[in-house]
Amino acid sequence: MEPDLFTAAAEERQEKEPSSSPLAVRMRPRTLDEVVGQGHLLKPGSPLRRLVGEGGGGPAGPSSVILWGPPGTGKTTLAYVVSKATNKRFVELSAITAGVKEVRAVIEGARRATGGYGQETVLFLDEIHRFSKAQQDSLLPAVENRWVTLIAATTENPYFSVISPLLSRSLLLTLEPLTEADLRGLLQRALSEERGLGGSVDLADDAAHHLLRIAGGDARRALTALEAGAGAALAKREQEITLQTLEESVDRAAVKYDRDGDQHYDVASALIKSIRGSDVDAALHYLARMIEAGEDPRFIARRLMISASEDIGLADPTALPTAVAAAQAVALIGFPEAALTLSHATIALALAPKSNAATLAIGAAMEDVRAGLAGPVPAHLRDGHYKGAAKLGHAQGYVYPHDVPGGIAAQQYAPDAVSGRRYYRPTRYGAEARYADVVDRVRERLTGERSEQAVRDEQAPGGAAEAR
Repeated sequence: MEPDLFTAAAEERQEKEPSSSPLAVRMRPRTLDEVVGQGHLLKPGSPLRRLVGEGGGGPAGPSSVILWGPPGTGKTTLAYVVSKATNKRFVELSAITAGVKEVRAVIEGARRATGGYGQETVLFLDEIHRFSKAQQDSLLPAVENRWVTLIAATTENPYFSVISPLLSRSLLLTLEPLTEADLRGLLQRALSEERGLGGSVDLADDAAHHLLRIAGGDARRALTALEAGAGAALAKREQEITLQTLEESVDRAAVKYDRDGDQHYDVASALIKSIRGSDVDAALHYLARMIEAGEDPRFIARRLMISASEDIGLADPTALPTAVAAAQAVALIGFPEAALTLSHATIALALAPKSNAATLAIGAAMEDVRAGLAGPVPAHLRDGHYKGAAKLGHAQGYVYPHDVPGGIAAQQYAPDAVSGRRYYRPTRYGAEARYADVVDRVRERLTGERSEQAVRDEQAPGGAAEAR
């Protein structure tokens, strides 16, 4: 028997006894128009529309597609809609349990169906990233010759997890995380429609907020939690799912955190200030509150990148690369694993030596620019590559630093209006101490003036030698 996505027996039972199936299954869309979110993939003429027979086929028939997105965004749902809406033969495999043998059996069956009955086959392959290179290779002839139309689903970046030949023969469709508005609409439908809860219970506003937070953009998780809450409310003969009932049923306390209100900014501010203050435990506490409240991990990662430059800078030059790497990892993996990456970065930043010298430097420079301290670029620094530049005096007298011993040419770089201004004042914390020494040496070479540190050393009791 072919591994159909939804067997006839299961569908018949669901029709006779709707309550026998989970709410998430009962609320699966029956048409593309019922799909929540993903509007960018459902426009007229889109590959998914054509897969269900809208727009015809012929020489420009629908292509194989790879659906990439976080859990609960509708990858399996879209496959289900295709299976219900098309007259094509529909076969499902899971990369967790299937191997090359099963793939070849499906392909052989597809060739027989096409040759013997003129019936096309759609193959839904879930978790394709779990297939090895050899297993993915076995799909190539069938996809290339269109013996099957492949719908492959993955939560991993296809550019890393799917072989290039298969990727080039398919259309990559990216599913976006569902918004709160998407999920709210889905919950209302589940509460009111007969195939859902049929109006048997209502959902309190604070319970709805909590449910949306714990769902984290995952429709399946939202419907599962709603069903648990509804079951608990009905068992207590209550007509409304309260926050307390929902908490009890899903065993997860509501975090007092409003993503759209003051708490959103207060907790984010506390996280950054705890990192700035090097209190790693407090920083992890606020990070955990943001994660548990369903905060967008990309927002947290952006705040960490800002902190790396604002509060650490060159005191630890690895801070910013660490934060950027964390942001890239978060974008690739999403929650729940992204919590580990955010913890990694938060700990690293909190324990790093601190310096706001880079922040103060650009602030002082911008303040001068806003005050009108700009002036013309010195003539010897202007572009001298075009005809006539020499007659204007441009680039004349410029000293090429690489021709000078030590690579530092004593010449003026800043406009006259700000010549001699000192914007960057490095600290002696962490790795920035080395930069402070470099800055002193370079400024002395450029201007011939003694560095501030050298002057302080000379003024110290016993002179420079004793100070050193």
